[in-house]
Amino acid sequence: MMRTPCLLLLLLPPVLCVSETSLEPCEVDDDDFRCFCNFTDPQPDWSSAFQCMIAVEVEIHGGGRSLEQFLKGADADPKQYADMVRALRLRRLTVASAQVPAVLVTAFLRALGYSRLKELTLQDLEVTGTPPPPPLEATGPALSTLTLRNVSWATGSAWLAELQRWLKPGLKVLNIAQAHSLAFSCARLRTFPALTTLDLSDNPGLGEHGLASALCPQKFPALQALVLRNAGMHTPNGVCAAMAVAGVQPRHLDLSHNSLRATAPGAPACVWPSALDSLNLSFSGLGQVPKGLPARLSVLDLRCNKLNREPRLEELPKVSNLTLDGNPFLDPEAPKYQENPTTSGVVPSCARSGLAVGMSGTLAVLQRVGGFA
Repeated sequence: MMRTPCLLLLLLPPVLCVSETSLEPCEVDDDDFRCFCNFTDPQPDWSSAFQCMIAVEVEIHGGGRSLEQFLKGADADPKQYADMVRALRLRRLTVASAQVPAVLVTAFLRALGYSRLKELTLQDLEVTGTPPPPPLEATGPALSTLTLRNVSWATGSAWLAELQRWLKPGLKVLNIAQAHSLAFSCARLRTFPALTTLDLSDNPGLGEHGLASALCPQKFPALQALVLRNAGMHTPNGVCAAMAVAGVQPRHLDLSHNSLRATAPGAPACVWPSALDSLNLSFSGLGQVPKGLPARLSVLDLRCNKLNREPRLEELPKVSNLTLDGNPFLDPEAPKYQENPTTSGVVPSCARSGLAVGMSGTLAVLQRVGGFA
């Protein structure tokens, strides 16, 4: 009898996952590289996930159901099948669409601690209940990238600190989108010594006040890229102030896809991080270049805003690479296009590009600024 779901793949030896029912919920590509499972059937065949154990990239959707029925297997000792887990090709894993007890999540991480997994994505999950006490030494996987999208935790503001205790040090990229809470318990949070990219995109309720709570002071000493696409930011100056309080020194800051406005007259000046050399303000509805930007930049991206004239030199930082494509003053079709109130002054090419906002902020950073992660 199965004591835990094959959805979690690694909690028990595969012999316990075998059944004679159909393998339809899961499919492996012809190269045995990617396996995708979608357990939407009212009585899902969890054993179908067994075939995913040959894949490098695995994505499993639980059909939104509760996995509480599998708690009996959560106390299994993963050491009994450690050699089998080490032999897996698994490098990237996505688990989505389920209600998962916190005890099962920690058992899952314990099992993955023997794997060579590098990238883990948790998506559309509701984590219920209280997790067990964390181990004295992390027993989970040595991830390079952790992505959390629309994951709710019963532990409130302590969720990141508790999750962190199970992961081995060395995490380089952390993506948190559609979060239910980003007001972290900073006192309980340990330092992320190797984290180079923090992506808080697609959290439109975050704002600058929330950013100040999320950027726990002195917890991100190696941060090189801060990505805040569609994160409710209002002014570059407000973001600068939040970074100053946290003591972070990123080289790249992405504020694209926010509704930015000019700094209010009389607002206190902010000292930008000395390391900052790339600033992305594209797709932000700017009608003018904001005042108070860093004095020097290697890259300033002002694409697809609402600039009706070319910025004067005194309005700009000293910049090596300035991008202004997609602004009305450069597009001869812009006046005709602005007559349509639904486009609100955005040029046609940018309106089309705006439909592709779904690309993650981290991917955009890695495409534009190589080597940060």
